[in-house]
Amino acid sequence: MGIFRDDIEKLAIGVLEKCRAKGWKLATAESCTGGLIGGSLTDIAGSSDVFDGGFITYSNVAKNRTIGVNKDVLRKFGAVSEEVAREMATGALAAASVDIVVAVTGIAGPGGGSPGKPVGRVHLAVATKSGIVEHRKMDYGDPGRSQVRIETVKTALEMLSAALDG
Repeated sequence: MGIFRDDIEKLAIGVLEKCRAKGWKLATAESCTGGLIGGSLTDIAGSSDVFDGGFITYSNVAKNRTIGVNKDVLRKFGAVSEEVAREMATGALAAASVDIVVAVTGIAGPGGGSPGKPVGRVHLAVATKSGIVEHRKMDYGDPGRSQVRIETVKTALEMLSAALDG
């Protein structure tokens, strides 16, 4: 048993197996999860044949400098937005030269929320080498910082799994 819940471990195993079956490499671009998605994948023995690496881009400066998120997009829409999640995914895809990427940006709490962007709001995006970018906006509420982060990991793995089925 790994350090993650059983449901997350099963999802991670499934994502790795689907990548292997396609001969694909995977990377992550993470903000509010701080590397937990990559951690869930690397908690599985043998993941190094599929998981290339991850970008932890917590600040706006890191999002721009590391994976090329446009400063104007960050200014106009804010870090927690569909537009930034999509740019994180496509930017990480190009930077890592992999086949599929999941990106997440959100407000885990306990503070930092606003009426327009409440605590628990997370934007996720998956990009593939064929150019498909899927986005999902989640509102987890305010069950606590750790719970928002771990539920984001689960959603990210679910999105990867669905994209790999396509």
